[in-house]
Amino acid sequence: MSDKLAARRLNGRPEAEVIVNFGDGHAYSKAKLESALTTVLGDSKSQPKAIKHASQLKKEDIELIVSELEIPRSQAERALANADGDVQLALRTLVTGSSE
Repeated sequence: MSDKLAARRLNGRPEAEVIVNFGDGHAYSKAKLESALTTVLGDSKSQPKAIKHASQLKKEDIELIVSELEIPRSQAERALANADGDVQLALRTLVTGSSE
């Protein structure tokens, strides 16, 4: 069997790029993992909007969140941007995980 035929399935389509094959027949496919990560983490195209909005946030509010929670500045800016600049809501969201 040639390499080209080995790389094709029985239906004629090329085999998916597989990262790991397990003995029980399961496999991790690169395309499926990337799709799942994009779904969970979101699209990177949405981040510039948060960064643009972060320039309108108060520097003191960002510093307060960074110093009190000891988190990266980018995470504090993102939390404040999601809370529309409301420090109390941003802190509550970061600590509890919900905005209630």
